[in-house]
Amino acid sequence: MKVKKEEKHAALLQSALDLFAEKGIDNASTALIAKRAGVASGTLFFHFNSKEELIQVLFEEIQDRIERNVLANDEPEKPLKERLFNGFYGLLNYFLDHPDEFKFVEQYYFSPFNKYPNNVPDENETLIQLLLEARDRGLVKNESILFLKIIAFGPLTHLAKEHAQHGTPVDEHTMRQIVQACWDGLAK
Repeated sequence: MKVKKEEKHAALLQSALDLFAEKGIDNASTALIAKRAGVASGTLFFHFNSKEELIQVLFEEIQDRIERNVLANDEPEKPLKERLFNGFYGLLNYFLDHPDEFKFVEQYYFSPFNKYPNNVPDENETLIQLLLEARDRGLVKNESILFLKIIAFGPLTHLAKEHAQHGTPVDEHTMRQIVQACWDGLAK
């Protein structure tokens, strides 16, 4: 039975994710990614022009999944503080449920592949936009987006890292405490 083009594409992305999470972006060669996907090395370059393109496509797909899942229950009519709480909680929950994706996104964020290395917000990131809106409304400190991102996402990512790297169990109470700590650090 012949594997379809879309299935090979998906297998290459999944193999890349698995290997980036296991070995790191720099230590996962295209040959190893292709082998893990069960395709010939040249097949990878049929789907992606370079390893860099593969990394970018993988990141964008994961970003889309995060955005969809984190904000699936977003209710624009709710108070902004509640929307931020729900967004932070959703992001943390997503990362806890998808540790390999978390590991890859964190590597990507601090790599030369990151399109926003100077912490310029991505206009499509709803949580960033909610943070900026909260700042504009005076709900959170009137600080730079870098400051707001560090305070908002630092505790979330640290807990996700503990879980992804060490298997640290995380319960509902701990998740809610971390989200509250994020808000406490941001609030005026």
